Amino acid sequence: MKPPATFGEVTHVRDDTDNQDFLGALSDDDKLLAALREAMMAREAVPTWFVETGKNAYAWHNIDAELAQRTYDSHSDERMAAVTRSETASIRALTFTSARLSIEFEVSEDSLLGQVTPPQAGTLEIHTTAGIGTTTVDEIGIFAVEPIPSGTFRLRWRTSDGVDVITGWITL
Repeated sequence: MKPPATFGEVTHVRDDTDNQDFLGALSDDDKLLAALREAMMAREAVPTWFVETGKNAYAWHNIDAELAQRTYDSHSDERMAAVTRSETASIRALTFTSARLSIEFEVSEDSLLGQVTPPQAGTLEIHTTAGIGTTTVDEIGIFAVEPIPSGTFRLRWRTSDGVDVITGWITL
């Protein structure tokens, strides 16, 4: 981590009354644009080490979730490679296991179809760089995610009785 940058001594603190005459002559749109410009300049003044520290602190927001490790991936199963033909399989199977449960799913052309074992109802969150989506897991543990998340994603399964399991990041 890069050490914090040093800054000079503050000699003046801006007060809104400093620009009151100027702002009074502007329209509401111009005032908004001026405020946005000022905010963008202030954002650029934030040191990168400070931004990275904030992002790293946010990464701990799911520290209470139990991590499910990938225990099976048909894509890298060497035993199956010896018995398959030259064409590739159209379905990929993955299994993630934690101390409490397993999350198994298959990747088809346009969806992820899976099951939580032991079967329980809950909510499955799909975390991507674009945001978080959710889908329900029924009482026998079945779920579907449509469409397949693009890029890197992870799955987080929660129940109403406090079970909280999250997979590592997945790239298909």
